[in-house]
Parts: sequence; structure tokens; C-alpha cells
Amino acid sequence: MPARHALQAASTKTGDEKITINLGCVDLGQIDLLVQEGFYANRTDLIRTAIRNQLAGHADVVRQVVSRKTLVLGIQHYTAADLEAVKAAGQTLQIKVLGLASIAPDVTPALALATIESLTVLGALHASPAVKAALAERIR
Repeated sequence: MPARHALQAASTKTGDEKITINLGCVDLGQIDLLVQEGFYANRTDLIRTAIRNQLAGHADVVRQVVSRKTLVLGIQHYTAADLEAVKAAGQTLQIKVLGLASIAPDVTPALALATIESLTVLGALHASPAVKAALAERIR
């Protein structure tokens, strides 16, 4: 069995998430060689470029699925004021996001339960642990 190395990619940009992948020694060595030869600034740069190239190759499929599933593409942020307005209108939300769904720290679990009927996030969900726990059965 070949040796495996964990490689982490992270960024300090808002909305970026850290992932961990396992690579064999040969793959890792090739990455390091390309970095050393100046093709990429670092391992993360190569990995991001490779991922973006793959996503670009599937862009039409992503667009079709986003449209079919009526997903919001990008960042969707909800504050307590936003949810209070939904509540005052007697409505609830079916949130569907491909990217980042963010529920502000001022949103209480009770307000989230009263206004968010369902929550589908392909990407990342930023919310307080209490709001995440309250919505756990509604997150798909």
C-alpha cells in the first residue's frame, strides 16, 4: 500500500473553506516539482487551478442543475431583520444555495424555526451552533 500524505488547502478569503485530501507520494512529489520549477506559487495554487479547470469543464452541467433545482448561486445572507420581515408577512423560506448560506449571529433559534421551512446548501452553511441545531431536521 503506497504511503499517503494529507494535503490541506485553505484561504483567508471570506467564504473559503478548508478541505483535506490524501495524495500518494508520487502525486505529491510531482506537485512539489511543479511548484519548485515555478509553474505554481505553492501546492494550494496548483490544487485550486486543477479544481477550477475541472469545474470549468462542467460549467454547462452546473448551470443546468442550478436552474432546474432553483438554487441561488453565490452567497446568500440572512439577518434577523430579513427573517422578521418574512415572519411579519406570514411567509416561510425554502432556502436553496449553491455556495455560501449565512445566517447572522443575531438570528435566534426560535426566529429561524419560525421562518425557515427548509435549507439546502451545496457548499457551506455559516450559522450559530444553536441555529444549526434548531434547523437540523430541516437541513437537506
